[in-house]
Amino acid sequence: MAIQETRTLPAPFIESLGKDYASQLKALTSTGLPTQSFQPKVAGQDTLQTQAASLAGSGLGGYAPYIQQAGQYSGPSGYSGFMSPYQQEVIDTTLTEYDKQAQIGQQGIMDQATRMNALGAGRTGVQLAEYQSGSDAKRAMLQAQMLQGGFGQAQQAAGQAFNQQMNLANTQPSLVSQQIGTMGQVGALQQAQQQATLDAERESNRMAAYEPYERLGFLGSGITGIMGGYPGQYQWSAVPNPTPLQTALGVGATAGGIYGNIKGRQPYGYE
Repeated sequence: MAIQETRTLPAPFIESLGKDYASQLKALTSTGLPTQSFQPKVAGQDTLQTQAASLAGSGLGGYAPYIQQAGQYSGPSGYSGFMSPYQQEVIDTTLTEYDKQAQIGQQGIMDQATRMNALGAGRTGVQLAEYQSGSDAKRAMLQAQMLQGGFGQAQQAAGQAFNQQMNLANTQPSLVSQQIGTMGQVGALQQAQQQATLDAERESNRMAAYEPYERLGFLGSGITGIMGGYPGQYQWSAVPNPTPLQTALGVGATAGGIYGNIKGRQPYGYE
């Protein structure tokens, strides 16, 4: 019995495209992607950031010298460094002039007593003693006032210097903090720019690595669309030659059918 086989084949150009696609797909997927070329990378710290970190570790304690210096201006002897180096000279000169004037005054008393012929009298002696006592007291008071004035000025200068050092100690951390903040911000901008460059390079490498796959994907999609919308161009039919077994079976079946038909038409009783 003959068997007829019918196949609907794609158009030759579609078949050619399919074979070419399969060949490219096999070649492309036979090797791995160079993933190391588009691995994520993190930009390192900018120089300003590292400097800011270093300054934060060492610069924030910069107020300590000002505190130490301020300590030297406090306490019982804090004023000593502010005493005028010329104070003693001023005192000595002033007292010398005072003594000179005191002697003039004493000499006036003696001259007056001489004119009155009372130089050796007891009254004159008492008068001279009182004058000397009063002069000595005034001299001591003048000296004390000058010493107290110099001490007060030195104390005031020491207090001003103390306040100045404390102000510097309070200002220094603020200035360093501002400097650290500015350096950190600028460094962060630089780091962000570097990170953006690394990300752009990574994306460019990734696109280059996947471009053949995307191109081949577009080709496959196009072939699929063509195959779905393009009808078969021709049909191919084949009637295969019967094998010896098929021939023998066919002859036997034919002979049996003929024999059955003949026998079926004979009258009953005849063998």
